Amino acid sequence: NPMIEPDVLKQHLRNAFPEAPVLELEDLTGTKDHYRAVIVHATFRGKSRIEQHKLVYQALGALMNGPVHALALETRAPD
Repeated sequence: NPMIEPDVLKQHLRNAFPEAPVLELEDLTGTKDHYRAVIVHATFRGKSRIEQHKLVYQALGALMNGPVHALALETRAPD
């Protein structure tokens, strides 16, 4: 079962959402395949929650089909 280190996953998110004022990642189970991410980024402004989450899934690409089994997301634009 492929796993991804939290630091590696966070770097993928940081690359996709540079200068995010908030980018938090938590390994929910300690098994390196179930994560929770909080991302605040200007690119989310004016987009629905579904559109925001699709942007994150697109950014992670193949990782979502392998190492990441579950990703709970909280996304929003900066205030």
